[in-house]
Amino acid sequence: MAIRFFSTHLYWSLLILSIYLNASDATQNYNVLKFGAKGNGVTDSTQAFIKAWAAASGSEESTTIYVPKGRHLPGSMAFKGDCKNSDITIRIDRTLVAPADYRILGKADNWLSFEGVSGVSIIGGALDAKGTALWNCKDKGTKCPNGGATSLRFTNSNNIKINGLLSLNNQMLHIVFNGFQNVRVEGVRVIAARDSPNTDGIHVQLSRNVMIKSSSIKTGDDCISIGPGTKNLWVERVTCGPGHGIRYFSIIHSNLFEATFYNNTSLLQIQ
Repeated sequence: MAIRFFSTHLYWSLLILSIYLNASDATQNYNVLKFGAKGNGVTDSTQAFIKAWAAASGSEESTTIYVPKGRHLPGSMAFKGDCKNSDITIRIDRTLVAPADYRILGKADNWLSFEGVSGVSIIGGALDAKGTALWNCKDKGTKCPNGGATSLRFTNSNNIKINGLLSLNNQMLHIVFNGFQNVRVEGVRVIAARDSPNTDGIHVQLSRNVMIKSSSIKTGDDCISIGPGTKNLWVERVTCGPGHGIRYFSIIHSNLFEATFYNNTSLLQIQ
């Protein structure tokens, strides 16, 4: 009887171990350092990130792009779809920092953009866009780039998760979702000065099934701005302020639940 129990226990133990090992092996890991990133806050790591994305999107298995501790300096980057798998995780352990010269990003529409992707998750980390210099330039009325860059933009994509990300001092909008299905944003922090111009925290339009929860947005413009074509939006336990609160532009089929507003110039605007 004891032998039978031991054999059965051993069988299940080996089976569980086999499943764990197979699951671990099924995920391909791509460390940006192996593609040339330095993490010293000085060396341009743009090509390292683009190469890591090409490797991850070209794999037929689940993949993780790993950004280890350090201050990584990428310029404007566009990550395109047509991926061979629909499970790509970008894990950031410290900070992506923008170039010190605000004109470099100021001439671009986006800092990090994803287009036509599916199943992308961004976990942790910080995006430091160094937008203060551009804001000061605009305030003085001197020759400045027209507009500025959005830190993180997703277009025509689906099944996106962002968890634990910090977006700091963006030049303009922080996070944009345009033409989406199935988005989950959780534990995100957005920080910019109360007088920073056009620095909306999260903008959503032409999207459905979007959840934003347990997040904090402190900025100089709208906490969350919602454009036309947005359906099935859920905002839960989001703290806004300073900022202009939540602004609606012709939205239908939306729900708000347990939204908290503190020290806003306005809580809710409908246009």
